[in-house]
Amino acid sequence: MTLAPFTIAISSAEISDLQARLERMRWPDEIDQSEWNLGTNKAFLQSLTNYWLNEFDWPAQQARLNAFAQFTLAVDGRTIHFIHARSPHANAQPLILSHGWPGSIVEFLRIIPKLTHPEQHGGRAEDAFHVVAPSLPGFGFSSKPTGFGTNTLTIAELFAQVMTALGYERFFAQGGDFGTGVTIALARLYPQRVMAIHLNMMQGRAVPSKADIASRPLSPAEEQMMKDRARFAEEGGAYAHVQRTKPQSLGFALNDSPVGLAAWIAEKFHAWTDNDGDPTCAVSRDDLLTNISIYWFTQTITSSMRLYYESQRAPALFKEGEKIIPPLGFAAFPREIVRPPREFVERFFDVRHWTEMPRGGHFAALEQPDLLAADIRKFFGTVSLP
Repeated sequence: MTLAPFTIAISSAEISDLQARLERMRWPDEIDQSEWNLGTNKAFLQSLTNYWLNEFDWPAQQARLNAFAQFTLAVDGRTIHFIHARSPHANAQPLILSHGWPGSIVEFLRIIPKLTHPEQHGGRAEDAFHVVAPSLPGFGFSSKPTGFGTNTLTIAELFAQVMTALGYERFFAQGGDFGTGVTIALARLYPQRVMAIHLNMMQGRAVPSKADIASRPLSPAEEQMMKDRARFAEEGGAYAHVQRTKPQSLGFALNDSPVGLAAWIAEKFHAWTDNDGDPTCAVSRDDLLTNISIYWFTQTITSSMRLYYESQRAPALFKEGEKIIPPLGFAAFPREIVRPPREFVERFFDVRHWTEMPRGGHFAALEQPDLLAADIRKFFGTVSLP
C-alpha cells in the first residue's frame, strides 16, 4: 500500500472547456407549467447554468477543498482518495464518513469541523474525532474500476485498508445512501474493529425473512414503509432502473454535456432535500455546483452510476437471522426518501440511539450539518471505548 499527499488541481484549460460547453447548450422544449413533474425544471436549470457560467468560482471552491488535508492510497491496483482531518484533541477517536450517489466529499465539508473541533460548535472537546472521508471508487478523485466486482462489500474492504494505513485499528463509521451500505458492510466484515455505526438512511435491500415476519409480523408502520418503497420505485425510481441496467448508454450523454449532467443530479437534490420547491433552499448553489463540477472535471458520472449495476449483481442482503454486532445510532430526517420505523431497523441492528430530526432530507451532512454532527457526537459519546 502506498500513501501519498494529494492536491486538487483543475487546469484553466479544463475550466475554459466547461464554460464553452455551457455557452453552446441547446435547450429542449418544455410543456407550460410542467414545473418538476416531468423532470428537471427548465427555468431552474437555466438559472443554475447561468450562475455556473458567469458567477460560480471554481478556483475558490478548489481552494476550499484543498484547505483539508487530502491523500491517496494505492491498494490492490486501485487508488482511493480521501480527506484526513485530524483533531488537535489528544483523545479524539477515528471516524470514517462514507458518501453516496450523486454525492461526493463535498457533502462533508461543513460537518468535518464540527467533528474535529466540537468545542467550537456547541460540543465538548472530549467528543472530538479524527475524520476520514474517502471518495467512493469511481467517484471524484478515486480511481475508476476497470473491471466488474466493485460493490459495497469490496468498497468496505478498501476503506478498512485506508484506516489500517492511517494506523486506526479501531474506529467509528457513519454513512447515508451508498454510504449506508458501505458502513453496514464495514460492521459486518470487521465487527471487532468497528466500535459502533451511525446511519441517516436505511438501505433498500434490508428485507425481513419469512421466518422473521412469521415470528413478528410487520407493524402498521413497517407495512407503510414497504408501500412507500414500492411507490418510490414506481414514481421516482427511473434513474435507479437505468443506472442498474444500462448505465453506460446514459453515461455517453452525461459525460459530454455539463448541463445534462447538472439536470440529472439537480433533479435528485430537488426531490430528496427538505426544500420548498427550490433545491437551493436546502443546499447552496455553490455547494450544488461544486459537487456537480467534481463529477464533470473527473469524468466519473459513468463510473459512479455503475455502482448501481454492481449492487444489483451482488446485492448486500441480510442472511437469515443475521444481526449486525456493532451498536447502531440512527438519525431519521423527515424528508428522507423512505423513512424506516425503529422497529424495522431493530430487526437487523442493536439500536442504542434513535433521533427523529425536526428538518432535513437525504443529504443530511450537507443540509443539516449541525443537527447531524450533534447526533453523531451524542451517540458515539455513549459507546464504551477499549
